[in-house]
Amino acid sequence: MSDIFNDAALDQLFRTARTQNAFQDRPVEDSQLRALYDLLKWAPTSANTSPARFVFVKSAEAKQKLAPAMSEGNLAKTMAAPVTAIIGFDLDFHEKLPYLFPHTDAKAWFDGPREGRHEAAFRNGSLQGAYLILAARALGLDAGPMSGFDPAKVDEAFFAGTAIKSNFLVNLGYGDSSGIFPRLPRLSFDEAARIA
Repeated sequence: MSDIFNDAALDQLFRTARTQNAFQDRPVEDSQLRALYDLLKWAPTSANTSPARFVFVKSAEAKQKLAPAMSEGNLAKTMAAPVTAIIGFDLDFHEKLPYLFPHTDAKAWFDGPREGRHEAAFRNGSLQGAYLILAARALGLDAGPMSGFDPAKVDEAFFAGTAIKSNFLVNLGYGDSSGIFPRLPRLSFDEAARIA
């Protein structure tokens, strides 16, 4: 793990990658979504909890289920995107820890009311959602993450009867540069970080 990515790879993942608001009329295959998950699943979470749960909304029927949950500003672009990934987190993630973290009784760390697991599920599920964005970029897809939606409506439509809650959404596909806003600034190292 000592090799540094070349500039082209770093650009594709970070420097020139952009949040997409419009996508080409070009499908994303199921095999690409499986490859995307098979890549992001290897990235770290604390105690290998892996609480994220993903729904890849592709079909017209599924898009119509998602539509009522979208804010006005995100509705049209989400309906037009080839895929919208719902990034959820499972509040009962600990049930899988005997398999995911078998060398100790990690399940016992999280036994008890679901509220006690919310912080770990949300934090690690958010990490996995970020990994999804990077994995998509690494595999040649573009991403448009967003939070303008009604989580209760998404949960009712896609996670009813489960311990899974929605976190954020990511439109996926092949970006259309006409929908990109001008590049926004970022904070400098000295504004956002320090070495202690």
